[in-house]
Amino acid sequence: MKFIDDIDIKDKKILFRFDYNVPLDKETNITDDTRIRATLPTINYALDENCRVIIASHLGRPKGKYAEKFSLAPVAKRLSRLLGKEVKMAGDCIGPGVKKMIDDLNPGDILLLENLRFHTEEETNDDKFAQELAGFADVYVDDAFGNAHRNHASNVGITKFIGKCAAGFLMKKELNYFNKALENPARPLVAIIGGSKVSGKLETLLHLVKNVNKMIIGGAMAFTFLKAQGYEVGKSLIEENLVGKAREVMETAGKLGVKFYLPVDCVVAEDMNSEAETKIVPVQEINSKWMALDIGPATITVFTEALNNAKTIVWNGPMGVFEIDAFSRGTSALAHSVGRSYALSIVGGGDTDVAIEKAGERDNMSYISTGGGAFIKLLEGKDLPAVRALKNCS
Repeated sequence: MKFIDDIDIKDKKILFRFDYNVPLDKETNITDDTRIRATLPTINYALDENCRVIIASHLGRPKGKYAEKFSLAPVAKRLSRLLGKEVKMAGDCIGPGVKKMIDDLNPGDILLLENLRFHTEEETNDDKFAQELAGFADVYVDDAFGNAHRNHASNVGITKFIGKCAAGFLMKKELNYFNKALENPARPLVAIIGGSKVSGKLETLLHLVKNVNKMIIGGAMAFTFLKAQGYEVGKSLIEENLVGKAREVMETAGKLGVKFYLPVDCVVAEDMNSEAETKIVPVQEINSKWMALDIGPATITVFTEALNNAKTIVWNGPMGVFEIDAFSRGTSALAHSVGRSYALSIVGGGDTDVAIEKAGERDNMSYISTGGGAFIKLLEGKDLPAVRALKNCS
C-alpha cells in the first residue's frame, strides 16, 4: 500500500476521504475536534505541494436524506480556524454544482463536500456514485481510519475508478502503531478489555487470547465471565447465551499460559443512577437485588500490579459506567495506572478515549486511536475493507 509521500501529488487535484464524524452539542457546536486535528499534517502536506484539496466525509446517520443537524458546515468553520485559511463549503457532495466549484479551485484552495451520507448510494457502495466522486480529482487519498471497516463508495468503490490511490499520514500512524502492538509487540503484551457486552467483542477476545501474555477483563462484560465461574452476580448485566463462550475464552487462556484477570470486588447499587446508594463488596457477595457498576479498589490494585512489568498495553472499553461519577473511579484509576506505566500504550474504541480524557491522562498514552469499529476489527485479526481496497489500487 502506498502512502501520500510515496506518490507524486505536486499541482494535482486530490480528493481526501477523512473521518470528520465529530461530536456536536444541541446547537451543532463541535465539542471535540480531535479527528479534525488529526488530519492537519496530511492536508498541510498537500498544500505545500500546491494541490487543490477536495475533502469528503460523513457525519452521523442521516439515512440518505438531508438533515441540517448533520451538515458538515461546522466542520468547515473549525477547519478554517485550525488551518488559518478559508475552507469553502459545497452544498452537496455530487452534482454539476459541485463539479463547477471544483473546476474553479486554484492551487492551495480547499473545498469541503457536504455529508456523503445524505445519499444512500454512499453506504450501499454504489458504483455510479463512486465513479462520480472519482471524477473530481487526479488522486485519491484515504485518511479515514475511523471508517476503514466500512465497505462504502467513498473508501472502497472509488478506488476502482481513479488512477492513483494512497493512504494519508493518519492512516499510516494508526496501522504502524497497531503493528507495534500486535504484529510485533514488545512483551509482556497486556490486553485490557472492558465495556458492556461480550457479544460485541467475542471475536476480539478469541483472537487476542492467542496473542497476549495477560488479559484483563472489566466492565459489565466481566460478569458473564464470573457467571461462567459459578458466581451469583445479582442484577448485573450478563449474556446468558454467551456464558459457554466466556468459559471457552478462559479455558483457552489456561491452555496457552495466558494470565487471565477478572474483578475480585466491585461497586454495587440497586439502580444505575447518580443518586443510588452504593457499596463495595467482593464478587462472591453480590446481593441478588444489586447490580455491579464498577470495579472496586482491590481489583484496581490487582489490575495495576498486572501492568507493572508490561512492555505493551492495548486497551479497549471502560471498567464501569464511567459517565456517572459514582461509578467512574475504576476506569479513572486504571487510566492513571496505564499512564504511569513504562509500556507502549495503545487505546481505542468503546468510549475509552473519552474516559481517558476525563481522567486527564491523554498526554500520557503512547497513542489514542481515532477509530472505534476499525480498531476493534484489527483486534479481531480482520482485514479492513478500505485498506484492502488501497492495496489493490496501488
